Amino acid sequence: METTNGGSRGYLVSIVMVAVLGGLLFGYDTAVISGAEKGLQAFFMGATDFTYTDFWHGFTSSSALIGCIIGSALSGVLATGLGRKRTLILAGIMFFISAWGSMCPESMILPVGKPDLTLLVVFNIYRIIGGVGVGLASAVCPMYIGEIAPSRIRGMLVSWNQFAIIFGQLVVYFVNFFILGDHIAPLIQSVGSGMNEIVNGTEAAWAIETGWRYMFGSEMVPAGLFAVLICLVPETPRYLVMVGKDDKAERVLARINGADEARRVLADIKNTVTQKTERIFTYGIMCIVVGVMLSVFQQAIGINAVLYYAPRIYEAMGFDNPMKLTVFNGVLNLGFTCVAIFTVEKLGRKPLLIAGSLGMALGAIGVAFTFGVAELKLLCMISIMLYSVSFMYSWGPICWVLIAEVFPNTIRGAAVAIAVAFQWIFNWIVSTSFVPMANSMGYMFTYSLYGVICILAAVFVWRLVPETKGKTLEDMSRLWRKEK
Repeated sequence: METTNGGSRGYLVSIVMVAVLGGLLFGYDTAVISGAEKGLQAFFMGATDFTYTDFWHGFTSSSALIGCIIGSALSGVLATGLGRKRTLILAGIMFFISAWGSMCPESMILPVGKPDLTLLVVFNIYRIIGGVGVGLASAVCPMYIGEIAPSRIRGMLVSWNQFAIIFGQLVVYFVNFFILGDHIAPLIQSVGSGMNEIVNGTEAAWAIETGWRYMFGSEMVPAGLFAVLICLVPETPRYLVMVGKDDKAERVLARINGADEARRVLADIKNTVTQKTERIFTYGIMCIVVGVMLSVFQQAIGINAVLYYAPRIYEAMGFDNPMKLTVFNGVLNLGFTCVAIFTVEKLGRKPLLIAGSLGMALGAIGVAFTFGVAELKLLCMISIMLYSVSFMYSWGPICWVLIAEVFPNTIRGAAVAIAVAFQWIFNWIVSTSFVPMANSMGYMFTYSLYGVICILAAVFVWRLVPETKGKTLEDMSRLWRKEK
């Protein structure tokens, strides 16, 4: 078997591949709504006991984000109390329950196929449960990989989590496309005051009654696989040391690094993990501020305004087949995520973040000045894709790498939870504000604002974010103690 300094590379890779399935489910769960939302909207427009307005549809489309905020906020408590592994098992179970419940919100209790307010509430509860799983996985998967990986390749391995997120989104785009098949998606037009009507109800009947159910239900396959496989991986050595299981920690380290290196790493961990937890500001306020602002900027630069609404944006730009462009954009995103994976240990975290911020700024400003101009729609499309791919080799993966690395061992669980909770809060803010801001202020103002925020993000990284390339997680304790 191939080894790394006496350890098993195969063992390390197998552990990481199981962990990144959580990232795939993260991407799958957040993107499945893009294909299902029109059929879901048309289905609930058939309710007779309430009116399914744009407000209700906006809430239903983004209700999973409420769960994401809850899950990420709880991730620190659960990762510290239950451990990283058992928290991920819990996330996998929640993914599976959410997929089944979103497909069959009647739950064998309510009348099947009868849209009403009760069914809508139950559906959103299931989506929130899935969101809690996403919130847990988004915080704990990179934490798990960061704590189990050798420092020299940690950035690359954590970046695979982002690859899995984007791959999960791409997979669900294809799954939704194939589920719909020859059936017609509902065409819905506004009749004013948040009210809508279905233009092609008869032709789109299958998509309205059944199609969206299959799209949500398809997540049961990867969710079940993840919940089973995560039971087979070990707990992280750093958590095992924190709970006094040094022997188990050394065995895991020895299988990954070899016996000699395992003893050295274990001694380093024990020198920094003197107690299970410390106060959140033990290492100074800047340690927490940097982690939180990394999360805030990752969302405030506006990427989810593209990822969540890509088909509608391309349709508004005048392209005939927006889903094909969305899939093509997804393939590009996957390719540029690989740029980060294979350069993060060579170039470092900060150069990639700064370059990506400037690329996104250029793309956003390009969209601002070309959107709505028919003669420039090709340039507008290129700007959208530049904006998107620049995120994929920078803020997409590298933010998760830094959040997994930058906090000292004794506060990592709580600090990561705070940072990721802010990430989901700003995800919700950007996702819910994009459409009303674009409609009221115009696309020029909206994308210009995102462009300015991208430039501010580059300045923030340049001035305040420490470079963590090649440093051990134990080095973070020493770094922040010097900064105090």
